[in-house]
Amino acid sequence: MSLHQFLLILRARYRLALLVAALTLLLAVSVSLALPRQYTAQTAVLVDLRSPDPVAGGNLAGLVAPSYMATQVDIIGGEQVAERVVSMLKLDEDPVQRERWMQATQGRGSLPVWLAGRLQAGLDVRPARESNVINITYKGGDAEGAARVANAFAQAYLDTHLALKTEPARIYAEWFEQQARDSRAKLEEAQARLSNFQQKAGIITSDERLDFETAKLGAISSQLTEVQGATTDSQSKRSVRGDNLAEVMQSSLINGLKADIGRLEAKVQETGVKLGPNHPQMQSMQSELAALRVRLAGETRQISASIDTAFRVGKDRERELQGAVLAQKSRVLLLNKQRDELNVYRRDVEAAQRAYEEVSKNASQTRLQSLSNQTNVVRLNSAVAPLRPSSPKTTLNLAMAAFVGTLLGVACALLLELANRRVRSSEDLTQSLGLPVLGRVSSSALPKTRGMAARLSGPARLTLGYGGSLNKGNPA
Repeated sequence: MSLHQFLLILRARYRLALLVAALTLLLAVSVSLALPRQYTAQTAVLVDLRSPDPVAGGNLAGLVAPSYMATQVDIIGGEQVAERVVSMLKLDEDPVQRERWMQATQGRGSLPVWLAGRLQAGLDVRPARESNVINITYKGGDAEGAARVANAFAQAYLDTHLALKTEPARIYAEWFEQQARDSRAKLEEAQARLSNFQQKAGIITSDERLDFETAKLGAISSQLTEVQGATTDSQSKRSVRGDNLAEVMQSSLINGLKADIGRLEAKVQETGVKLGPNHPQMQSMQSELAALRVRLAGETRQISASIDTAFRVGKDRERELQGAVLAQKSRVLLLNKQRDELNVYRRDVEAAQRAYEEVSKNASQTRLQSLSNQTNVVRLNSAVAPLRPSSPKTTLNLAMAAFVGTLLGVACALLLELANRRVRSSEDLTQSLGLPVLGRVSSSALPKTRGMAARLSGPARLTLGYGGSLNKGNPA
């Protein structure tokens, strides 16, 4: 179908197209007048992703922001916020709403849940593009009611956001409180074990006591070494002849006796030559010399006896010191063992102390978080009652009805034409018969009542084949 044929069809059936368009407009007007008026109220909240937590610190990363905003949108449109709105507005106490619920559900289910679903049907939550603002829009049949519900959704979201933040912290705080009590009990138990062990072992300051006992062991060991050296020296002296002992040779008394004996022997020899051995003076001198020799032998024996005594005393002292060294070693080893056990108890106390401090710190932090009343969500504005309804939009509906009615009118004209095809031009004959047009007769004097088709055909002429035309009254 060419454009010329299409225009001819529209010209022939324009009344039908206009009728369909008028009916469509009339239907749009009727529907617009019949639909109830709807009012739209809007409020907005700001989600500050850069606001740090005043208790825990830190803020949300940039990569988490899209998913976080989507989560907040889902929370606002969720059942929990809607049920909180029902509770805030006390819709479940309204007898009219209860009657509607009874008629719709026959009393089955929960009234708050049913009311929350109705509120969700009129709610529209959308985040603003390239910002952290979330727009909350509610559409209802009453302007004041729509504004009240929109504001209630914003406030319910703020309360729910705070509850979602503090409720886990409260649960964690209770758990940490229990863990803190258990850690404190373990710390007290460890401290009690440490105190009991110190009292049982008599340890006050184990390090100083161990140092003292170790020094005492060193002193006893040094004495034992000295005594062992002296005993060994005495033992070696016992095997030496008395005259050759160093103590004998170094004794001034013995050396004096030896000198007196030497002088007296010389004098006896000299006197014996002069007086003879039987002379009383000679005998007196012999007696004196024998007495000196007896005295010298006695002094020598006394020194040897003192060496033997020193040897026996040294042996006894050595045995005593050896026993003391063994006893002191046992005491030092016992102190080392006690110190090791004490260190174990101390480490248990320190570990319990660190665990208790860490749990107490977390418990304090979560307790503060559970008591927090601040969030990173701020309400930007409050919804006000709209002055004009948002729907139905009569002007838009009429414009769309005019467009759609025109399309329907044209479509009806074309369908009617295709159902009952008429010949309206030479092109229709050519297409329907499949034969060429040999001639065409037209007249400019056709009456006006024949319509626009006669006027469009031009002056009357006869066309024969494709050779030319014969005008009326002007033979060729």
